[in-house]
Amino acid sequence: MKLSILQNKIHEIRGEKVILDFDLSSLYEVENRALKQSVRRNIFRFPEDFMFQLSRNEWSEVITICDNLPETLKYSPQTPFAFTEQGVAMLSSVLKSEKALLVNIAIMRTFVEIRKMLSLQSELSQQMLAFKNEIEERLGEHDVQLLEVYTIMEQYLDKKSKQVTIKGFK
Repeated sequence: MKLSILQNKIHEIRGEKVILDFDLSSLYEVENRALKQSVRRNIFRFPEDFMFQLSRNEWSEVITICDNLPETLKYSPQTPFAFTEQGVAMLSSVLKSEKALLVNIAIMRTFVEIRKMLSLQSELSQQMLAFKNEIEERLGEHDVQLLEVYTIMEQYLDKKSKQVTIKGFK
């Protein structure tokens, strides 16, 4: 399973990186109704930090932001469940198919890759700040042009890092 496909299914809701139930059911190749039913039967396995149901307002926001949602979902009377990384891992104990296990492994790897990318981006930002501070210390009042070059470089790197930022992540 391609990393980019999974990354596009991860959203940030309530400050958590989550995958919505209909995307998971599609990945697992099970009916969304069956997935929700399995979760409800095992609700004790899904505390709020593993899974939560979106409010109507949250669901409206998701519909507004995501233009690739199936029309049938937009008008569903029930709001979707949102699963955190731990909730997705717990699903493998509820959905006991080989497909569910393989998909969960791919999803866990995707979450790990996302954390690595965000960590790298943070590290690069810290290095750039240190570089800027070093330049400012070395500069006298006479080398303002060099500082302007640095500012242009920083803006360029910020623009590039925004292009690298994963959809749905801040």
